[in-house]
Amino acid sequence: MDEASKEPGTREKILIAAATMLGENPTARLSVRAVAARAQVSTGSLRHFFPTQRELIETVVAAMYDLELPDDPINDRSLTAAERLTACLQLILRQVGVGESARKQWGALYEAYVATAPSEDEAATYIALDRMGRHRIAQWLTALIDEGVVPAGRVEERARFLSTVLAGLMTERALPSDAVGIEAETTSLRLAVHAVLSEWPAA
Repeated sequence: MDEASKEPGTREKILIAAATMLGENPTARLSVRAVAARAQVSTGSLRHFFPTQRELIETVVAAMYDLELPDDPINDRSLTAAERLTACLQLILRQVGVGESARKQWGALYEAYVATAPSEDEAATYIALDRMGRHRIAQWLTALIDEGVVPAGRVEERARFLSTVLAGLMTERALPSDAVGIEAETTSLRLAVHAVLSEWPAA
């Protein structure tokens, strides 16, 4: 066993490094060499904890699932359920930015996952991140359901619908548009939120 792998906290350093890389750039390649360098550990140490790149990716994303967001609007009970969920979705959109920032992020996603067929590990990274995004939305919906302020049921389907709406709005931010900008975007979000907070028909 690599001596570094015996040090306390090495596994945590690796996970923090990988999560930071994804936070900075969702298209980051979490190669063993790159993550080990960022964590300042040897590749042997990393492989001791995560024998495969797939295992590293899945562990990192799973660890990010339940991170608490600072000032999460879902906890602000002075707002209506619809206002709270809309504010939560706006948090995600703010990470994308507008104009040049949105174009750069969309372009990076296109180059990483669309322009050429992604490798198995690249596809696994994207799928894991997409799943994490839907999980976060599902958590928000579940919080409102647990309060009894919105109807229960079909949480995963509702979360997927909102995730699809967000993907469309993120793309719209990166493309030329004659829409009224943020005002039009907010209207779209409110319509989507109204749809998912209503009673959904049985599957």
